[in-house]
Amino acid sequence: MEYNGTGATGGNSAVEDLNVYYNMGDTAYIIVSSAMVFIMVPGLGFLYSGLARRKSALSMIWACMMSGAVAIFTWYFWGYSLAFSRTATNGYIGNLRSFGLNNVLGAPAAGTPLVPELLFSLYQCMFCAVTLAIIMGSIAERGRLLPAMVFTFIFVTIVYAPIACWAWNVNGWAFKWGVFDYAGGGPVEIGSGVAGLAYSFVLGRRSDKLLLNFRPHNVSLVTLGTIMLWFGWLGFNGGSSFGASLRAVYASWNSNLTAIFGGMSWCLMDYRLEHKWSTVAICSGFISGLVAATPASGFIPMWASVALGIVAGVTCNLATKLKFLLRIDDSLDIFAEHAVAGIIGLIWNAFFAADYVIGLDGVNIGVTGGWINHNWAALYKQIVYVLACSGYTFVMTCLICYGLNKIPGLKLRADEDAEMRGMDEDQIGEFAYDYVEVRRDYLAWAQPTPTDGVPVEHYKNQPTLAPAQPYSTADESTERGSGSGEKDN
Repeated sequence: MEYNGTGATGGNSAVEDLNVYYNMGDTAYIIVSSAMVFIMVPGLGFLYSGLARRKSALSMIWACMMSGAVAIFTWYFWGYSLAFSRTATNGYIGNLRSFGLNNVLGAPAAGTPLVPELLFSLYQCMFCAVTLAIIMGSIAERGRLLPAMVFTFIFVTIVYAPIACWAWNVNGWAFKWGVFDYAGGGPVEIGSGVAGLAYSFVLGRRSDKLLLNFRPHNVSLVTLGTIMLWFGWLGFNGGSSFGASLRAVYASWNSNLTAIFGGMSWCLMDYRLEHKWSTVAICSGFISGLVAATPASGFIPMWASVALGIVAGVTCNLATKLKFLLRIDDSLDIFAEHAVAGIIGLIWNAFFAADYVIGLDGVNIGVTGGWINHNWAALYKQIVYVLACSGYTFVMTCLICYGLNKIPGLKLRADEDAEMRGMDEDQIGEFAYDYVEVRRDYLAWAQPTPTDGVPVEHYKNQPTLAPAQPYSTADESTERGSGSGEKDN
């Protein structure tokens, strides 16, 4: 049944049943997909926590969760309106017609007739939260939390919302131009990856003397986070068809194929160097494959997804070396895994987007694909879109970060002493592992003294800990030996 409710208010539930205009299967699927996408936020927290050292492990979980919360508030407050307001006409950013989700109810969403706008806004809200959680990896081990949360509010307002408007609002310039971006290669992946690079650039490098023994402190957490991300990504990409359709199934299949070939390719790239089957490597490859599938999974054939996964895994693995050339401490490789993979997926669409895949949702039948369908203009459109998203994100993120650094109390970076002690102690006052706290207390203990009649000689030959600092330095690492349990602290 075609929607005929009161358009100005999104429908009046007091006089009509607004549910009759939509397929309940589609509605249920997008509700579940929204919940699946939200799971990616704590998944990123666990991933980043495992990749960091244990003295900053809890701060990464906190940053991802709180940035997601701030992003959800901003989206409700005015983010959705700035991205998807129906009366936006400039092609760049929306207006405040839907401020506070005002008039967002039962009318069909601006981007699809399959679901009501209220549900569409919820689903897109989860995308926004995930994007900001991805960026939080750039503050690892040296970034203060309060300025990062202020950054989140500003970034959603002047970076994420405009790019989402370009790509997905029916009045956006990229949407009207015919750019292929299925689930967020521009707003989500380039937006997070390039923003993470810019944030790291302004934040500066970690202290080199504290990186002598750097390694991921908990690979099990890395694996858990990756599994949660993969699960959520099936809702992220599958749900972007906005209905329980064959296109949703096809996008989910493409996502799985790209992920597995990305993981195998990355793992082989690392094996050639150390002849070890790295768990971190395969997790990184899975993520790069899923990122590449984000803009492409609803456009390209399955065989093209296999090739996309291989190209993404190899290219993103090599791209992790860019941080050394640029001398930017992108410690968790956000740029390599998100921006680079997102760019690859967007360019892939220019060549392999196919009309028969696009039409599987029953709504976009007849839409022409890329070079497969002789749409030769698709390549330069995709390239222009990539350049616009990358340039705008980098410049605006740098301006936001430099501006925050000038405001008293909002300096982005913690001081060197805080970096040495770890962000968990400096910013949170809690620790991911109790034994770290016990160890700190133990270092403060005095040497034993004879009591209760025990002779002094009893203590002379007992093993005791040498005086030590809570965290290893170059000299301490040498003294303790490479087998020390504290070398990654």
